[in-house]
Amino acid sequence: MPHSGVRIHLEFCAHADVVDLIHTMTDHVSRAGGLDEEASHWVGVAVREGVVNAIRHGCEGDSTKRIAVVIGLEPPEQPAELVVRIIDPGEGFDPDNVADPLAEENLLKPSGRGIFLMRRLMDEVTLRRRPEGGMEVRMVKRLGSAA
Repeated sequence: MPHSGVRIHLEFCAHADVVDLIHTMTDHVSRAGGLDEEASHWVGVAVREGVVNAIRHGCEGDSTKRIAVVIGLEPPEQPAELVVRIIDPGEGFDPDNVADPLAEENLLKPSGRGIFLMRRLMDEVTLRRRPEGGMEVRMVKRLGSAA
């Protein structure tokens, strides 16, 4: 049975050193939510991709810019979902214009698979420009669902 009231909110400078910490926190919340080891692993991969994209694209590698990550079980009283929000200060982009990484011309490109992976590994992924500025990725894994 999932633990109730589990929520972690982190704000940090956009630096690759924090990716492992975020992954560890995601594992903690996944286990608290009752996800098995395999599902927890794939949630961690999706979150890692989202954080790396926020650092690389949202902050354009500028380590003075800040990113927020919120990981929690919702609703707090009787958790049914693990929800992750990754917020960066970037200009944002239109997710409908992201190149298909499975298209032949993109197969050998060294990047461009992050959003694809997030969408495949999580039950829901929403990408939006925030009215107050920046970009937000919201990912949901229903508790009890397979990877």
